[in-house]
Amino acid sequence: MSAANATPLLSAIDCPADLRKLSVEQLPQLCAEMRQFLIDSLAVNPGHFASSMGAVELTVALHYVFNTPYDRIVWDVGHQAYGHKILTGRREAFAGNRKLGGLSGFPNPDESIYDTFAAGHASNSISAALGMAVASRLKGDSPRRNVVAVIGDASISGGLAFEGINNAANTPNNLLIVLNDNDMSIDRNVGALNSYLAHLNTSKLYNDIRYKAFKLLKKLHLVTESRRVALLRFNNSLKSLLAKQQNIFEGFNIRYFGPFDGNDVATVVRVLNDIRDMEGPRILHLRTVKGKGYHPAEADPASWHAPGKFDPVSGKRLADRPSDGKPLKFQDVFGNTLVELAEKNPAIVGITAAMLSGTSVSAMQAVMPGRVFDVGISEGHAVTFAGGLAKDGMKPFVAIYSSFLQRAYDHIIHDVALHRLPVTFCIDRAGIVGEDGATHHGVFDLAYLRTVPGMTIAAARDEHTLRNLLYTAQDGDRGPFAIRYPRGSGRRFDWRNEMHALPIGRGERLADGSDVALLSLGPVAYDVAEAIAQAAQKGVKTAHYDMLFLKPIDEQILEEVAAKNCPVITVEDGIIAGGLGGAVAEWFAEKGLHRKLLRLGVPDKFVPQGTPAELHHMCGFDKDAIFDAIMSVTSNNSQA
Repeated sequence: MSAANATPLLSAIDCPADLRKLSVEQLPQLCAEMRQFLIDSLAVNPGHFASSMGAVELTVALHYVFNTPYDRIVWDVGHQAYGHKILTGRREAFAGNRKLGGLSGFPNPDESIYDTFAAGHASNSISAALGMAVASRLKGDSPRRNVVAVIGDASISGGLAFEGINNAANTPNNLLIVLNDNDMSIDRNVGALNSYLAHLNTSKLYNDIRYKAFKLLKKLHLVTESRRVALLRFNNSLKSLLAKQQNIFEGFNIRYFGPFDGNDVATVVRVLNDIRDMEGPRILHLRTVKGKGYHPAEADPASWHAPGKFDPVSGKRLADRPSDGKPLKFQDVFGNTLVELAEKNPAIVGITAAMLSGTSVSAMQAVMPGRVFDVGISEGHAVTFAGGLAKDGMKPFVAIYSSFLQRAYDHIIHDVALHRLPVTFCIDRAGIVGEDGATHHGVFDLAYLRTVPGMTIAAARDEHTLRNLLYTAQDGDRGPFAIRYPRGSGRRFDWRNEMHALPIGRGERLADGSDVALLSLGPVAYDVAEAIAQAAQKGVKTAHYDMLFLKPIDEQILEEVAAKNCPVITVEDGIIAGGLGGAVAEWFAEKGLHRKLLRLGVPDKFVPQGTPAELHHMCGFDKDAIFDAIMSVTSNNSQA
């Protein structure tokens, strides 16, 4: 059966205008077809599965009711936006989702006019959408431009989301905030707000009466829009008294509607039509099921957040199959090592921000739940919380993805480094991460941390180095200590070494040579070694040093390299500006030394999605590029 025959309604939709030609009665069938399309597509080309499955009806209803792209939909994070892409002219291109040269895995304004704002990190939708709503009012857009922020119950717990809500309540706007509540982030949600949302109820009758009463009073000129806030405040107080329940959103003087069944497309369409033209900010609370329509994902939404390839019929995930012999993932080496250290050091505590399983802090939680803290999507709080723990004698290990740690930069400086507190930052997904693209590559941490006074920065070459660095970090009160390691598997099957402390600021010579000196940081050392072996066949003798520490940098190695009076190449899986190459260049300049220096790493641009191998090649620091660099500098040097 052809795709068009299997999905007759979906196959006829090339833009939301086509969707609006359907009757409301046809929408459930369209939703079923979209789910089947997602199952068939993501089974062979993996991506964020469960979130998009749960948001199908919401997505259809939004594009059905609102006049997109004139009206704006701002998605938070974007895990749930695959249906949005399918409905907005990218159905045929969806096979290239998350591939080099294909679609981004997240909303991307460079890709489509329907993607109103870049997404990938949580909690920014309300602030961005509020800015759009206010811009539309200031420009006097006519007809009225509606702006909708779609945010999940995990993202709305982030501090930025509440800053946006607070500002929305005090700024003239018509913003609609849709709260997509599925009781999940990647792992189960945590915190008081999650418990609150689970018990929050408002009757449909109450919402209907309140809306109709307001319209009647306004028509009779008994209340004006300028007096709306006062009336709303009185309404909220009366409702709280009668229901014996305070609504946190109405406490902001923002109209609240819900909760409604977000997987009932007819209901969502009706409610959106009812509240679309209201004046002022309002919140629509929809309860959805993550993984809706696919039983394995509904039963285990955390595992099916991004399940990899799977058999669409049986639900068998490739990840569930026997091990293919790969070494342990770096994150699992970290998780197991943290347990070993914590068993011997009672001061150690583990902290993560909604990434228990994603960082493998879950390994410690399983055996020491009282010493592990999942603070939800609140990286800034995680860092300052760790600072408070460290101030009174604990040894916090804060495990956060590199790209998400960016959100806590001020807290790192002000609440940890300024106090010289012994907080260990375990920076997962450092470097190029692959298919998640520009919003998720962890390429800036070396540069943004190197400027922080008192910060120790190290990168693990392999699993043994990672374990030794973690062991080193727990010892003493030297201040903040950052340890970066990449996504994916390492290279050692014998990963469990006998740990020992490493001298701070000391690297390691891995190979000697006199024609060129190559300085690397992190696992890229293995690509360097292969390139050096290839160059050796051409008669080029290359010295290779794993710097291990970016800060403090090993000046003994730099002096040794300078004494060789040969070209120098630096290689790092991070942005070139401000990283290892920059540190080496600064050192040479300060010493008044003139050496041929070639810096390899991520260039000064945002890197798209693709496999790590493709992106390393694109950025010019895979083994072939390193070999070419060696031959280039030695050839130029001999000619000189």
